Amino acid sequence: MLFSSPTFLVYFLPVVLVVALTLRRTEVQNVFLLLASLFFYAWGEFDHTIVLLASMLANYGFGMGVHLSRSPTGRRTWLWLAVVFNLALLGGFKYANFILDNLNVLFAAGGAAPVELAPVHLPIGISFFTFQAMTYVIDVYRGDAPVEHNPLRVGLYIALFPQLIAGPIVRFRAVAIQMRERHASAEDLALGVRRFVVGLGKKVLIADSLAPTADAIFALSADGLSPGVAWLGVVCFGIQVYFDFSGYSDMAIGLGRMFGFHFPENFNAPYTARSLQEFWRRWHMSLSFWFRDYVYVPLVSGRQTAARGLMALFVVFFLCGLWHGANWNFVAWGVVHGAFVALERTPFGTFIHGAGRPIARLYTLFVVFVAFVFFRAGDLGHAADYLMAMFGRAGASSAAHSLAFFLETSVVCWLIVGIAFSGSWMGGFRSSLRDSAGGLRFAAFRYAALAWVFFASAASLVAGTNTPFVYFRF
Repeated sequence: MLFSSPTFLVYFLPVVLVVALTLRRTEVQNVFLLLASLFFYAWGEFDHTIVLLASMLANYGFGMGVHLSRSPTGRRTWLWLAVVFNLALLGGFKYANFILDNLNVLFAAGGAAPVELAPVHLPIGISFFTFQAMTYVIDVYRGDAPVEHNPLRVGLYIALFPQLIAGPIVRFRAVAIQMRERHASAEDLALGVRRFVVGLGKKVLIADSLAPTADAIFALSADGLSPGVAWLGVVCFGIQVYFDFSGYSDMAIGLGRMFGFHFPENFNAPYTARSLQEFWRRWHMSLSFWFRDYVYVPLVSGRQTAARGLMALFVVFFLCGLWHGANWNFVAWGVVHGAFVALERTPFGTFIHGAGRPIARLYTLFVVFVAFVFFRAGDLGHAADYLMAMFGRAGASSAAHSLAFFLETSVVCWLIVGIAFSGSWMGGFRSSLRDSAGGLRFAAFRYAALAWVFFASAASLVAGTNTPFVYFRF
């Protein structure tokens, strides 16, 4: 079930919201929200709901095992059981075919027969809820989060529908108190609705308006691409993927707020970053901080050297790329980002920092958008050909379409809107949604704008022009 679907907006959300807010006792509301979340997941993934239930029950047990163990060895054993279980769950569904396909290449080189495996269906959201579940056990082991004796609360933490399918990845310590006692005030409800509408508009109006152009250009043969068309395709995709995922995050944060939950921010104007290091402090922040706290820091703890830091950095970005998809394209995308983050630790980083804000931002945007080719292309060969087209080596004279063919008025308008709303002032706009100051005229304008965004998004949904969330496949 999509947040941007009529089924969710007209039926599921109003019913769940009304019932939940009429339940005054937090424990009763927790049970209802857990059942509603399981229904939400089963609506689109009924056959794999058992995977989500297994994750909930197993990680509750691992957390209790860590808590009840009286010896360091016992605690470490339960921790490693949790890590192995969660990674095996994720790996079995997400990477089994990828691993076997690569092994078959080696088998073929050695003259052995390939091993056949039917395509394994990827349960939606497994990358997100597996990392979140693993976080709970690790934090209990570290003493960073309290153990939860009530399995329903652990289940709700893992399965809560606003952030179940595509994040943000929430630490248990951030919501532990809210799981036990919370109250959604009228202000929470109003702020949540506003934030949800902003996210809906970002996804439906901006991302979905640019998606067809990006899809059409990337579907063309690279031999038929001029540099201008190739750059337009990757710019449209870069704007699309940002507003698609940040729009989902806004909707998830808004939905959580309606029920009294305070989720962390997931994006902070990443396209205004002045380095790749800063970009990753602004883009998909919950995942960036996850890899920092649970992979990078453990790898560099103890004897810290430059070589150890670079090794840890490579591992983090390799895994970050692989997390996004079982495809060498995503690994290449992660490695490109890791290489430039490592480069920024050299005098090159000092040069970029001192070159001035415009140059630093242009450098960052250039690397980010060039790397997006690996993220969007079908395979490494397609990515290489597309990059050659971007830089004029694919033969512009053979271009099948001119730039004007794709630059329709609507595309130009939504590109301008997307570029404008990806700026740092968007944070101020979000703050204005929370600020009651500004006078009656400003409030009237704000609500009129939100109303227009909602009804324009609804009209687009009714017309059936929306596309699935990009990050749902991860």
